[in-house]
Amino acid sequence: MKHDYFATCAPGVETLLYREARALKLSRAEQQVGGVQFSGELAEAWRANLHLRTAVRVLLRLLRFPTFDDSTLYRAVQEVDWSRFLDPEGSLRVDAQCRESKLDHSRFVEQRVKDAIVDQFRDRHGTRPSVDKENPGMRVHVHLYRDRCTLSLDTSGASLHKRGWRQYQGRAPLNEALAAAVLMLSGWDRRAPLIDPFCGGGTLLVEAGLMARGIPAGSFRSFDFEGWPDHDAAAYTSWRQQQQPARRGRVAPLVGREVDGEAVAGAVRNAAAAGLAEDVQIECGDVLAFEPRAGWNAWVVTNPPYGVRVGDAEAALQLHRDFGAWLRQHCAGFHLALLAGSKASAHALSLPQWDSAPLRNGALRCQLVTAEL
Repeated sequence: MKHDYFATCAPGVETLLYREARALKLSRAEQQVGGVQFSGELAEAWRANLHLRTAVRVLLRLLRFPTFDDSTLYRAVQEVDWSRFLDPEGSLRVDAQCRESKLDHSRFVEQRVKDAIVDQFRDRHGTRPSVDKENPGMRVHVHLYRDRCTLSLDTSGASLHKRGWRQYQGRAPLNEALAAAVLMLSGWDRRAPLIDPFCGGGTLLVEAGLMARGIPAGSFRSFDFEGWPDHDAAAYTSWRQQQQPARRGRVAPLVGREVDGEAVAGAVRNAAAAGLAEDVQIECGDVLAFEPRAGWNAWVVTNPPYGVRVGDAEAALQLHRDFGAWLRQHCAGFHLALLAGSKASAHALSLPQWDSAPLRNGALRCQLVTAEL
């Protein structure tokens, strides 16, 4: 049976996600605001969840219908056979977004959708699922725009940026899906050496190693669809085993630098958990004392402190000034991609020529600075 799906992503990343969907040959992929729509059998959701690096969730679209009142909403939700996705003793969560609609209170919409689902279970089975906001067995998404409702089921579960390899969190870690987007936008060819002079917990280096080795982004985690009552576990297990690439020789050097010794130890643990202990090299020390190897045609891809969640704003600006001088002195011929917390930080680098593109790091509006040094 064919379904319509919608893979969501962070604002500004839609084009990258669309490229991924096309490369993965997802059927009828179409770029839209907030993500990419595609269609196909349930196996398409398997592939999207496992392989897409910049996606946040993969939603299965169940219904689209006009609704002007809660009674219409309730009846439409009950048209779905929810026992296909959840056992009567399971748990669920409903999230709603409402814009320019008569039903404009998201909490009320969530409540009515939840009522319709649990009432169906109670009428058919004599028992009902519970609500779990933290770790539900089924996540339902409701999108109401101009009195048209899209009812979707989350096939992913936890956000896809939660890859499953992270052992060390650290302070203000970079979102893994955003790290993958930064690497793609940098133009890194997955063969040249890559340097992260402010590597923190090693997110950029680990994501680069996974990309260089062709290891699927979701290799270290499970997905919500695996818990559906009609899930074909045997077929899925066999398919998933076939998705892992054959181990080959060493990849290009992936070098990190970090002044915080605790973060260095954490980054080493993260790399090992991702199976990249031999690929990622992380040193403890000040970046300004680091000298890249002579003759490298390398990429510098990094996320320096912004002075917002960690540190002081003026100190962060001075760090960018000093780092810009270091780049000009040591990295001639290199490629740069730097996620700056503000335009002021980007300008503080004092690079002779550079481009920038807006990106969102959570709630923070950032600039991805790219340059040929």
